[in-house]
Amino acid sequence: MKKIFIFGLCLLLPLQSESWGFYSHMRINQLAIYTVPAGMSRFYKNNSTYLSNHATDPDKRRYADTAEAPRHYLDVESYEQKIDSIPRKWDLAVKKYGLARLTKNGILPWQIQRSYYKLVTAFRERDSMRILINSAYLGHYLADAHVPLHTTVNHNGQLTNQIGIHAFWESRLPELFSDKYSFLVGAAGYVNDPLKEAWNIIGHTHQLVNEVLDKEARLSSSFPAYRKFSYAKRKNVLGRQYSFEYSRDYHMQLNHMVEMQMRASVRAIGNYWFSAWVDGGQPVLENMVKVIPDSTGPGENAVELKFRQGRIIGREY
Repeated sequence: MKKIFIFGLCLLLPLQSESWGFYSHMRINQLAIYTVPAGMSRFYKNNSTYLSNHATDPDKRRYADTAEAPRHYLDVESYEQKIDSIPRKWDLAVKKYGLARLTKNGILPWQIQRSYYKLVTAFRERDSMRILINSAYLGHYLADAHVPLHTTVNHNGQLTNQIGIHAFWESRLPELFSDKYSFLVGAAGYVNDPLKEAWNIIGHTHQLVNEVLDKEARLSSSFPAYRKFSYAKRKNVLGRQYSFEYSRDYHMQLNHMVEMQMRASVRAIGNYWFSAWVDGGQPVLENMVKVIPDSTGPGENAVELKFRQGRIIGREY
């Protein structure tokens, strides 16, 4: 019943402004909990509700924090034609592009690195609240790094007459089909270089961009136009969305891509959580106090209010 409730809740949320959709972020964080080893697992499982519920906090911050939006994406082509030409280290990127250009075109890999070291510090200080906050945030950014349209200037198909494809790929498809996915990803492993691994993830994800766009374009050209969309109510407003039949055909043509990217997200999050624990001195977590599921960190009530007002700051995707 809880799963059905969460799914129904997500269908009421606007698709256009949340990466992976709230449903997917929540599920990915929750599944990652089961990859961490003994020494971590009891604490993470005891706080699974918090880690799931707060997986969406970074998206909510985009309604209150002017600095939040670029943390969720990297417009590769706005920097270089090839991703390998972008400087990996932050200082070198600032020197080459300047802060204004970085702020405009996205800082996702460096945000993953920053969030990772915040989590390491929380482990070192044995701060249970900060461990959970930073675990939830790190999980969110890592999941974003597995969404192809978070790595391209054509982030919503606006350059190829495919507006709406962003939410279609990352929200509509998982909501319809992820119950059939396999999420057995094995145990978490250690990440030797968090920044390098973040770039590896984003590099692989960026390779999928053309496939995401091209397959939808081909399907759109052959699919009966009158069957491409259907109508459903969201917040008592009748709105257009991609039909089940069109979604099913696109999902099949992608050949498990969405499933594989969600699986990879789960695996990566577990790896980073485990690595941060190791780098933080492997503190004993078993006796830490369980955090109340609806606990909020500093300033989160204000963020929640801004989110409910519904005025996103910066670009949506």
